[in-house]
Amino acid sequence: MVSCRTGSSASCREVGWAQTMTRALRSLVIGGGWLLANAVPVAATHSLGPMPTVPLVAADYVKSALAAREPIRLIDLRPSKDYEVSRLPQAQSIPLSELRNRDSEIPRVGLVVLYCTCAPGEDWHAYELLHVRGYRNVVVLAGGFSQWVERGYPLEKR
Repeated sequence: MVSCRTGSSASCREVGWAQTMTRALRSLVIGGGWLLANAVPVAATHSLGPMPTVPLVAADYVKSALAAREPIRLIDLRPSKDYEVSRLPQAQSIPLSELRNRDSEIPRVGLVVLYCTCAPGEDWHAYELLHVRGYRNVVVLAGGFSQWVERGYPLEKR
């Protein structure tokens, strides 16, 4: 068992929580802020182990941007059969398994939002592939398709 000395009345759990929040806030301030200097609020960034930071955009922002008819491209990375059932409004289907061969379909200007229902880290692979190929306008939808549905946001259906 690890001992914890706080030097104050704070418990080890409180100290751990404070340290975690400090790191989270630091990453938001340093890595987050405004994306591409285009006033696109980044919800957060996440990193799984040695992977680089991936910019995330909040579902609320995407919903507002769509409602305001702002130029935004949504890329659905889910399998085609899932896309056919339902998808975010105006989304284009490029399944994750096909992205390597279809990245030329993604614009290099304007905001591009990737989303899926993939396992944690898989959206990172899509982001990283595009980033390595020179795309600097790509973000990942925080919470993915699942969070969009949970919030009751609009979907296009077959």
